[in-house]
Amino acid sequence: MADPESNPGLDRTRHALRVSGVPRDDRNPLRSGIHTRGYLPHVKREGASYFVTFRLADSLPQNVLLGFKRQQAEKLRALAPGAQTAREQIDREFRRQIERYLDRGVGACQLKRPEVARMVVEALRHFHEKQYLLDEWVVMPNHVHLLLWPLPNFTLSDILLSHKRHTARQANLILGRTGNAFWQHESYDHWIRDDQEKSRIRRYIRSNPVAAGLCSVPEEWRWSSAFLSKEK
Repeated sequence: MADPESNPGLDRTRHALRVSGVPRDDRNPLRSGIHTRGYLPHVKREGASYFVTFRLADSLPQNVLLGFKRQQAEKLRALAPGAQTAREQIDREFRRQIERYLDRGVGACQLKRPEVARMVVEALRHFHEKQYLLDEWVVMPNHVHLLLWPLPNFTLSDILLSHKRHTARQANLILGRTGNAFWQHESYDHWIRDDQEKSRIRRYIRSNPVAAGLCSVPEEWRWSSAFLSKEK
């Protein structure tokens, strides 16, 4: 495994954190600072809001993901040294490829089953104002998007681990199966740096069901914060 200290992506992230005044906390990287999980650097900052995506185990086949990674690597190799802006654009396009693929509804899409979707929504809302503050959220047929703010003394990693473990167990009970992976192990989380970015992500989450062709307006999608806001 490559030394994370020589990872150019981590070096860029550390520089961005230093510029914005965020300290690096090596004592607990899951609470604040930088750590690696798989192929992406993950930034943690205590007191920050996060955009989180987690998906069903069969929603993105490994060969498809490897194909996206191969395209990303080829574009990165063609860059001139120090082309940081272009590198960030390539990374964003890689994530967008994954999002577009998920919106095709690949896999068994167990979250289309009302009893499963309802259980996931109830679990999300149960810990609102207890472990985190939920902002926008949506449960899609094969993935979930959240915008949340962990409350003090709760790390994003622990919140996601607990939620995914609980909902996977409950989903498998509903589906009448045992020993099957429900969620993909890896989750995507992005530290939201300013209000402009937060507004853009809010719009993206609300409009995701519309973009995927599941409804005509966000408020029609039952498993979302947009639907609940309509009822208030």
